[in-house]
Amino acid sequence: MSSETFKTIQALLSEKFQGNEGVGPQTALTDLGLDSLTLMEFVFAVEDAFNIRIPEERIDPRQGTTTLEEVCKIIDEIKAQTNK
Repeated sequence: MSSETFKTIQALLSEKFQGNEGVGPQTALTDLGLDSLTLMEFVFAVEDAFNIRIPEERIDPRQGTTTLEEVCKIIDEIKAQTNK
């Protein structure tokens, strides 16, 4: 997991989804305190921030076990694939 990717995710949460400061890599998506619609908006905001598209089979915000670290790893993988 890239620390820059995680910092971007933290900033995104802080700026667009108020009250989510202090989250860590092991924070699950469901622990962010966001409802299901807002979780989808979070995924869309992540995609926009990194100028990528995350395939639905890679991440489902309704899966409570998905952590921010896992989201960062998926982002890093997709970015590496598109830079080839």
